[in-house]
Amino acid sequence: MDNIKFTPQDILHKQFKEKSIGKGYDVDDVDSFLDDVIKDYDTFNKEVTRLQDENDRLKAKVDELNRQVEVGSSISSRSAASQPVSSAATNMDILKRLSNLERRVFGSQLGNDENDSHLL
Repeated sequence: MDNIKFTPQDILHKQFKEKSIGKGYDVDDVDSFLDDVIKDYDTFNKEVTRLQDENDRLKAKVDELNRQVEVGSSISSRSAASQPVSSAATNMDILKRLSNLERRVFGSQLGNDENDSHLL
């Protein structure tokens, strides 16, 4: 946008030099001004096209990321459905380990009864 020479207000309020002969405008002055306006419009058009392309690219990226999120959430929901089974198995393993640890640590204090109903 550094190449832009005129704002809409500059164009609106442009005053052309009058020639000393009559009330006409200097043709070279008008042509020069219009050449600069055309350059600005070309620059604006290129910038608009670039921004539209970037916008399209970013929208495509957002769509791709949304698809990845959907796939990830469907995978995690499937694994969450199977989680209670594995969670129950993990809890059972923890209880067994805890029971074995209690037997080793407190076994002598428990009196080593024949009734080991608390053991898993």
